[in-house]
Amino acid sequence: MGGEVFLRKKLVIVVFMSVITVLSSIQIYKDYMYEKQMEDFSEETDKKSDFLIFIEIEDKTLYLLQDGNCVKKYPIASGAPDTPSPLGLWKIVNKGDWGEGFGGRWMGLNVPWGKYGIHGTTSPRSIGWAASHGCIRMYNKDVRELYSMVPHGTPVVIVNGPFGPFGRGFRNIEPGDRGADVMAIQLRLKELGYFKGWVSGIYDDDLKYAVHKFQKDNNLPVTNTVSKAAWEKMGFIEFE
Repeated sequence: MGGEVFLRKKLVIVVFMSVITVLSSIQIYKDYMYEKQMEDFSEETDKKSDFLIFIEIEDKTLYLLQDGNCVKKYPIASGAPDTPSPLGLWKIVNKGDWGEGFGGRWMGLNVPWGKYGIHGTTSPRSIGWAASHGCIRMYNKDVRELYSMVPHGTPVVIVNGPFGPFGRGFRNIEPGDRGADVMAIQLRLKELGYFKGWVSGIYDDDLKYAVHKFQKDNNLPVTNTVSKAAWEKMGFIEFE
């Protein structure tokens, strides 16, 4: 039974990656992944890793893959609705002992719009729920085991169902908002020649200028809000 679950999850991962190559909204993630891989974040991330951490927010499960095979599976808590976990492809860029409040272990991710990582918890009842400020929580014994296995530079893929940040539809994006969907807008507008700033996942003044110009060129009301109409004009698809 366990082998069937692992094979099924591996199949889901393969299907998910196939969907990425076809659907225009998820294509933005491919561009982002390539850009992140080309960027030199730190000498700490140069070490090659045979491991990959795959986190499924919807299932509240962390899968540890080694050479393409699932070797460990852990329950997790993810970010609360108002403070979601960062979706996308990341790397572990720092590791350390952060005290008992974090289960004694911390694995930091290279998310550009905030401080996110994988750690333990003093609230084990939260595991299995959307309860954190965005980090991935694990049982303390689990995070210590994971910490001992994965090196700096280990890739971390965080997804939320097959449609990534768009699985629950498009939210209105306002100045100051941050997240994977903001990053997708920045990448799309950069591809279209409107956005010239840093792809940070934060709705800043550079993005506001790009949004205004895009809206004007596409006969949309010029406002600070990225609405559903703007999403669709950019070529994103909302799935039912």
